[in-house]
Formats: sequence, structure tokens, C-alpha cells
Amino acid sequence: MVYGYCRISKPTQNIKRQERNILSHFPTAIIYNEIYTGVVINRASWLKLRKAVRKGDVIVFDSVSRMSRNAKEGVDQYMELFDKGIELVFLKEPYVNTENYKQALNGGVELVGNDIADVYIEATNKVLKLLAAKQIELAFEQSEKEVMDIRQRTKEGIETARLNGKQIGNIKGRKMTIKKEAPAKELIKKHCKTFGGTLNDDECIQLAKISRNTYYKYKREIKEKILNNNKFN
Repeated sequence: MVYGYCRISKPTQNIKRQERNILSHFPTAIIYNEIYTGVVINRASWLKLRKAVRKGDVIVFDSVSRMSRNAKEGVDQYMELFDKGIELVFLKEPYVNTENYKQALNGGVELVGNDIADVYIEATNKVLKLLAAKQIELAFEQSEKEVMDIRQRTKEGIETARLNGKQIGNIKGRKMTIKKEAPAKELIKKHCKTFGGTLNDDECIQLAKISRNTYYKYKREIKEKILNNNKFN
């Protein structure tokens, strides 16, 4: 089986580009979509995909950053999936595809039967394997660095605005209202198993990024609204 994994960090971003890229290379890929930050590895759709894959399956990503924005966890999961016989394909960084890593591990230089020469050749093979692993690590480190750079630029932008006399944040004494309710309810209604979706309660809570109490409050309100609508239809 071939699977495609697409991830965006915010509902306002467009995930279709990633889907098109994957399907253009693997038309039969089963797509798993995710709206969640890549810094966190325990994401609902990603966890479901990891449970679904079997030895010999393929997971395709538009880029390394879609799999993980955390270097250590990204490398750990890469190696874990590789050891289970799952092939990983990164369209924008093909040099870290598991097929290339496998060739680096299995290729190497053959021993020649001379004790001294064999020692040098064995050392050379170890270096080749370490270089291949380091290449994978660097790819995930670059993915994490991009997030850190964005955060730093945001921080610097806020500081620049503050120094220029602009109001940062809420004015003291003024109540700030953040309209999170509508997007959260839409996500719950769309993805929760109760309303015909595929995610359980814990997965929906992660997806909506709300507290457990708030989640069940919204879920109850959605049920009530549906019941009321049915009464008048």
C-alpha cells in the first residue's frame, strides 16, 4: 500500500498543494491529512497512519518538514519505521529516502581477505553508514531550524513594533475576545466519530487544541443544535 501524509499548521493554510504533489507521483496513494504543528509528533492522523502501515508499505511526504519539525523525534521515527520495513519517500529531499539509506547500508566496499586491508575497508563502510545517517539527521535539523527562524523573526518583529510605539497585545483593562469557538466546533463536527467522522474524543481534543471540558461542552452544544434543527425540518 502507498500512503501520502499531508500536514498544515493552521486551518487557514491550504493543504491541496501537498496532495497534488504526492498524487502526481503516486496516483493511488491513500491520503492522510493533518492540521497540527509539526513540532509535536503525537498528532492524531499521523498516529492513525503509523498504526495502519505494514512491512513493505510506502509513506510519501511532500517534504521532510511535513513529517516532523523536531529533529530528534523526526530521526527516531524515521529509523523506527525503516527498521519495520516501511519505505519513506520525501519528494523535495529524495536524498534522504529510505531506499537511498538502505543502499548506503548494504552497499559499502567488499572485504578482500587481507587482514590489514579488511580493517581499513570495514572502517570505511562504517564511515559511509554514519554519513548516510548524518544526512538524514541534518535534513530534520533544517526542518526544525526553519521553525526556530520563524519564531525569532516574529519575536524581532514584535520588538521592532514596540520600539516604534505600537500597542502590543491587549490594552490593560480591556477584555480581549478570541473567536476560537466557531473553528473548534467546525473541526469537532467534521472529524468526531459521533458526527460521522473518523477521530475519537482524544484525537479531536488534540486537533481542536482545546481543553477536555471545553471539548465536551462544544460537543454537547453541537448535539443540541442538530436535535433542534431536526425538530424543525
